[in-house]
Amino acid sequence: MGTKRALVILAKGAEEMETVIPVDLMRRAGIKVTIAGLTGKDPVVCSRDVVICPDASLEDARKQGPYDVVVLPGGNLGAQNLCESSVVKEILKEQESRKGLIAAICAGPTALLAHEIGFGSKVTSHPLAKDKMVNGNHYSYTESRVEKDGLILTSRGPGTSFEFALAIVEALSGSDVASQVKAPLVLKD
Repeated sequence: MGTKRALVILAKGAEEMETVIPVDLMRRAGIKVTIAGLTGKDPVVCSRDVVICPDASLEDARKQGPYDVVVLPGGNLGAQNLCESSVVKEILKEQESRKGLIAAICAGPTALLAHEIGFGSKVTSHPLAKDKMVNGNHYSYTESRVEKDGLILTSRGPGTSFEFALAIVEALSGSDVASQVKAPLVLKD
């Protein structure tokens, strides 16, 4: 089966927790994670002024694909940057056509809408992004903390980052691995 691989697309203004927590938990699960800078390999300033250094530019990381999951963190500005990127659109369309998992959290699901990904799926998002997500009736909207519908996995915000990350781990590596990753984290059940 081989090592599972994840691509996390990091844009200026991304929400830090929604980036770092999934990266950390996927790496704990043995998933090879590449944090790819949307505009290059330079350090990225996130929504709360935390600076994250990408592993690669998105352009270079894309050449190393395909990936088992493409992850889109939220953050208003970060999600807007993902929405406006033609490269993100191409990557998401490729991932969707090859039936790979796509995971988006908080405002990240708005990039799915912008790029016409997963229409007809059940999704969730940050409450402030709900109106945008339900406009046009392209999705069935829920207020679940994490929603997985086929190969589209969405979540609500910073407070659901652990659940979101564990859902990605479970989807890629199974519930036993997700349980092993969760156990030492001292999360509230």
